[in-house]
Amino acid sequence: MSTEINALNETVIEAFKTQIRGKIIFPEDQEYDQTRKVFNGMIDKRPEMIVKCVDVADVIYSVNFARENGLLTAVRGGGHNGGGLGLCNDGIVIDLSGIKFVHVDLATSTVRVGGGNLWGEVDHATHPFGLAVPAGIISSTGVGGLTLGGGVGYLSRKYGLTIDNLLEADMVLADGSFVTVNKDQHPDLFWAIRGGGGNFGIVTSFKFQAHPVKNIIGGPTLWPIEQIDEIMAWYDDFIENAPDDLNGFIATMVIPGPPFPEALHNKMFCGIVWSYLGDPSKQEEVFAPIMAKNPIFSHVGEMPYPSIQTLFDGLFPPGLQWYWRGDYFKELGPAVREKHLEFGSKIPTPLSQMHLYPINGAASRVDKSATPWAHRDAKYAGVYVGVDPDPANAGIITKWCKDYWEALHPYSSGGAYLNFIQDEGQERIKASYTHNYDRLSQIKKTYDPENFFQVNQNIKPAD
Repeated sequence: MSTEINALNETVIEAFKTQIRGKIIFPEDQEYDQTRKVFNGMIDKRPEMIVKCVDVADVIYSVNFARENGLLTAVRGGGHNGGGLGLCNDGIVIDLSGIKFVHVDLATSTVRVGGGNLWGEVDHATHPFGLAVPAGIISSTGVGGLTLGGGVGYLSRKYGLTIDNLLEADMVLADGSFVTVNKDQHPDLFWAIRGGGGNFGIVTSFKFQAHPVKNIIGGPTLWPIEQIDEIMAWYDDFIENAPDDLNGFIATMVIPGPPFPEALHNKMFCGIVWSYLGDPSKQEEVFAPIMAKNPIFSHVGEMPYPSIQTLFDGLFPPGLQWYWRGDYFKELGPAVREKHLEFGSKIPTPLSQMHLYPINGAASRVDKSATPWAHRDAKYAGVYVGVDPDPANAGIITKWCKDYWEALHPYSSGGAYLNFIQDEGQERIKASYTHNYDRLSQIKKTYDPENFFQVNQNIKPAD
């Protein structure tokens, strides 16, 4: 797919423009530079056309136009993808940000969500009814990207991954056809999109199972980075035996500033951010062993679920420089803890962090072949993120991430959570799907034999 849009007959482009209800933005348009921005300020791609779709018909027309004219095509939902895979150079971007709706069905506790929605919009709609869909930890994350990659977050130990709660999806395929997929309709395609990324089509609507979640008890606890060996060893055992109602991800981090006390600013810590869904009257009992570890700072209390989902939004506005790497881990042994102390003690910028998200509990009780998400036997999804507002620091944060990853990768279980992989090559993608890759490749051949949807963590069609 190498056709240049500016080489197309002007009549062809004009005819396409008459089909679209949304807006088509070209490089010469005033709003082009603003529109092409994504969450990661390190991404600077220049598509020749951005189609801001407002309905399914716009998506179908866009897919047909791109396919018939041999255009490289990227699909953008929330624009949160770290590697900038919602954009491409020179081709066309099919932007779903205008396809937004959230419909809550109280009779079935299900939620139907548009392909362009952000998770904060879903939380806003479900919270008044005491419901939530398991998602991530940042409310500005797009529903589409997070879901198609798996979906790890605060509710994973209790209610599983986001894909474990996906019931149905409406999709536009590479040939421009429209299908609804679920366990009874196109079950092979339904299986593939639950962790297979954007390889198989454009999802314009998701239907999720929601769960009773109103308020949670949560927040951060911090220890000096020098205690990471002790705290990480304790945490590894504690979270293994914790009730599913309790989640907590562990991090190496710097406190960048408010709302934390000034005495903590610009110091390095081992932190755990907790989320407890159980009986509030048992808070003291549940958190007693945590508080017995004498955190230097603790701010744990009851809050609405959307509040913990937005806890870090203010620290991470759109446009910062981001680089990340990820791995799965089955244990946090002495050698692993030693590396976390080493790299957690030289975090290069105040917003750069390492997180280990527990994926035991409910997420681990799904068969490893039930969805493409193959590493159900791993205990943690780890990610190293270099973040800074200044482009001059892009090299520093990238090197720290790569060095951190290279030091710990030998202790990993191979592969990584799809949403934590940047452009790292085909073997890395295969390692992340392991035994499920060949089945995904066959389904790709069935639904996208020409690899039209290739601007993603790409699964090649089977030969």
